[in-house]
Amino acid sequence: MYFAALLARTEDGWQASDTELDDVQTLGDLADLARQASEDDETVLVCLEQEGSWFGLVRVDGEDDPRVYVSDAAAATRSSYGELLLTDELLGREPEDLNALVNLDGTEDGTEDDSDLDSAESPMPAGPLGDANLLADLGLTAADIRALDPEDALSEVAEALGCTEMLEAVR
Repeated sequence: MYFAALLARTEDGWQASDTELDDVQTLGDLADLARQASEDDETVLVCLEQEGSWFGLVRVDGEDDPRVYVSDAAAATRSSYGELLLTDELLGREPEDLNALVNLDGTEDGTEDDSDLDSAESPMPAGPLGDANLLADLGLTAADIRALDPEDALSEVAEALGCTEMLEAVR
C-alpha cells in the first residue's frame, strides 16, 4: 500500500494534504504538483512511502530543481511511484532517451558489441540514494534521514517539522 502527501510551508506553519499521483508521469510533473500547493514559492515536501519497504522525499523550493532522497533505491524500482523519483540524473547515468537513439557505435543492423552495454541495464544500487541533506535546514541532518525506519519515517519527518497531527489527519 502506498501513501503520498504534500507538506507545504505557509505563514502559519506547515499544512498537510494527501495527493493522488495517477496523472504524474515524471519528476517534473511531481514538482509542478508541489508548486501548486505552495504559497509564495515556499518549501513543499512530497512524501511517498510503501509500507515498510521504502520512502521517498522530494523537496521543492519555488522554481529550483527538486531535491530527492529515496531510502532504498532497489526497492523503489519495483514501484511506479519509486520510478518517478529515480531519474537518470539521480542515478548518475545518461538519459535513456540518448541510449534509445540510433546505434552510433559503428555496428551494423543495430547489433551491440559487449563493450557498449546500456547503462539502464546496470543493477540498481541497494540502499539510500539522493540528497540526504535536503532537510538539514529544517532540523533533520543527513544522518537523521539515513537512520529513519521506512515503517515510520514520514511520521518522524512530520514530527521534526511540527506537523504530525496534520499528516496523520490525511493518512
